[in-house]
Amino acid sequence: MHKDPYIFAQLVKFLDRSKFNRIVTKYEGDKYIKSYTCWNQLLTMLFGQLSNRESLRDLIVAMEAHAGKLYHLGIGKSVTRSNLSKANEQRNYRIFEEYATFMIAEARKRRINKIFELDGHVYAFDSTTIDLCLSVFEWAKFRKHKGGIKLHTLYDTCICAYYTCQYSRFKGYA
Repeated sequence: MHKDPYIFAQLVKFLDRSKFNRIVTKYEGDKYIKSYTCWNQLLTMLFGQLSNRESLRDLIVAMEAHAGKLYHLGIGKSVTRSNLSKANEQRNYRIFEEYATFMIAEARKRRINKIFELDGHVYAFDSTTIDLCLSVFEWAKFRKHKGGIKLHTLYDTCICAYYTCQYSRFKGYA
């Protein structure tokens, strides 16, 4: 049996819930709400973003697939698509906007304080495939009916240090 907290639950621990609750109280976001709170909505949408869900229906299907784990993820109960849609439509967007602004400011403060004290240079590498139309870019043939290029970018602490662009069929870096 799995004993460690799920990665999503570990990420949620970094969120300042007391600050979020103060913002919700300020805008009366949970007024007349019995079960599906603004916090649950935030975690549901965060789960959807991190799991790359493309629609509310897709998000709800993914959450239903993990229904037994939702409590351990910190989300609580599952939600229906209609309730999530109503919550997204009726709740004040300023709650989430203000909280996002707060979290961005916190991240900037911690970045300035050099929370990650690492020796030497720190690099981030990104590899992206860009689809291209074969009728326009005949030279970018990837498969029989598909064209594309690969863009490889190396960042040196938020500054682009190196990039290269290659044919998609190139099996090199990524």
